[in-house]
Amino acid sequence: MSAAAAIGLSQSACQPSRPNDRFTVASAGRITSLDPAQASTFGAQQVISALGDTLYTRSVGGDLLPSLAAGLPEISDDGLTVTIPLREDVLFHDGTPFNAEAMAFSLRRFLAIGTLSYVVGDRIKAVETPSVYELRLRLNRPSSSLENLLTSTNLTPVSPTAYRDYQDRFLNDNFVGTGPYRLASFQAVQQRLEPFDRYWGQAPSNPGLNLIYLSNSTALFGAIRSGEVDVLISDSIDEDQRLALNRLAEKGRLRVGEGPALVIGYITLLSNSGPLKNPVLRQALAYSLDRPLISQRVSHGLRPPLLSLVPPGLPGGDVDPWPRHDAAQARNLFLKAGYCNGKVFTLPFTYRTNVPADRLMALTWQAQIQRDLSDCLALKLDGVESTTVYRQLGEGAFQAVMLDWRGSYPDPAAYLTPLLSCSEANGSICERGEAAISGSFWTAPGLEDTLLRSDRSRGAARLRDLDQVETMAAEGAAYIPVWLVTPRAWSLPELATPEFDGNGRLKLARLQEAS
Repeated sequence: MSAAAAIGLSQSACQPSRPNDRFTVASAGRITSLDPAQASTFGAQQVISALGDTLYTRSVGGDLLPSLAAGLPEISDDGLTVTIPLREDVLFHDGTPFNAEAMAFSLRRFLAIGTLSYVVGDRIKAVETPSVYELRLRLNRPSSSLENLLTSTNLTPVSPTAYRDYQDRFLNDNFVGTGPYRLASFQAVQQRLEPFDRYWGQAPSNPGLNLIYLSNSTALFGAIRSGEVDVLISDSIDEDQRLALNRLAEKGRLRVGEGPALVIGYITLLSNSGPLKNPVLRQALAYSLDRPLISQRVSHGLRPPLLSLVPPGLPGGDVDPWPRHDAAQARNLFLKAGYCNGKVFTLPFTYRTNVPADRLMALTWQAQIQRDLSDCLALKLDGVESTTVYRQLGEGAFQAVMLDWRGSYPDPAAYLTPLLSCSEANGSICERGEAAISGSFWTAPGLEDTLLRSDRSRGAARLRDLDQVETMAAEGAAYIPVWLVTPRAWSLPELATPEFDGNGRLKLARLQEAS
């Protein structure tokens, strides 16, 4: 609770102590960068969403809503030109005006130094400013996901004046945007947000926020139960504690808000070397996974089984191309691969030690394999801290590893492209591209073309293309979807129920006392 102590919270207090009625919001981890061109964690994007605005937002129902844009984007008949009218009443936190040049500065900066290259990819050819409050994007190809892309936190505009010396490098410990809050202070484990009194939109419903980050689930659970924090938002809390918080909410001792389920949990299999280069062996593993059992044992059913890389709430996510648990079929495939009957395949399986659900998932799958396929398969578990996993993933360090993914914007492309895109392939091996960075190194002939086509097509044609992409991915079995995660936030009963936006982020500006 050192972070809480740093802002004057009393661990023994029964009720939160809030100077000037400020709310304290707790979550897991730490923030290493507030630069939209680099921010990759959900925590960082959550903070940026309170300090800045995007051109558009998505409602929980999926509607595209103008934010900094003054209207919906106008797309040319050939799909290669996108014109966006901009609001004329917006200021950055440093008092400088937001206009087309400022938006173009931010987009060009992201295209030049952004670390998440898959967010935009090769879609944008040029950024133009035909008038003071009109932005024009020239595209290399039509893109059906572009409208959703324009809701991405990574494309949040920043002040050209404040970032004049940071056009080609990151500004990690500050942020000057247009949002409802301004950044009053920054540390990796604590930020203070103050309302921006010249904000163009609806003012925050609270007088300010203290954002703190605690190191483990027990500290988070204790902080909200004791009233030392007002709001808890975390996907990394222990599942038993998550269930306990939900039961407290049922009794009226807490309030709980839920957002759209946009986080997928999945296993990545190394497919370019070793035993798992054999697709039959990967398919056997896909059949061996008893998702309903794992969901129930790990999360009490709060993480429903998933048979797709695209969340069900998005286009193309209502298909189930991955196979359900079938121990008999798994055994047949293991036999085909040369295992069983005295020859057991031992699979090193890595889980992230700082994600409680990962370890439980690994232990449950291990026990289930012992029950169903002990003469064919054995799991050798290895726990590694998540930052080490992410750093070594693209080096091919893990034969099998449990991961999760939240798309940077609510569109199938934000899930399929980061896992499947490949710019340089040798047969079924991806030598360069997102599939290599993601640790599978897998591709298939025709997959990249189909993936690109799915981002050009619309309506029923796009659904067919997306289905074909996922069918190919399921046959390759370099990824195995496991479960779907719904974001939740718990608040003290004195506060109104927390609300989420269509991108799965908590609406920090709408936190307020209950009426």
